[in-house]
Amino acid sequence: CDGGEFNTAECGYDDGDCDEFNRLYPDCDVEFPWYLGDGECDGKKYDKPECGFDGGDCEYPTCNAFNLTYLGDGYCDGGEFNTPECGYDDG
Repeated sequence: CDGGEFNTAECGYDDGDCDEFNRLYPDCDVEFPWYLGDGECDGKKYDKPECGFDGGDCEYPTCNAFNLTYLGDGYCDGGEFNTPECGYDDG
């Protein structure tokens, strides 16, 4: 599913390629639908209930840190990352 202008009725929902995405996330409006469920938490646009918290990639739906890809990267980022909502920077 290429998303954007291709995920429209006029384009046949990317000629059917977006059917599963639209079934799973009918209210998720993101530029790159293939980011959902790719194993990486892609941040605030994707980490919301209507997108299944990035297709399950984001473990901490109440974490409001500015860049969720920093979680669990092996570096203690502190501050807003070092909170219970962010899993204490994922460990």
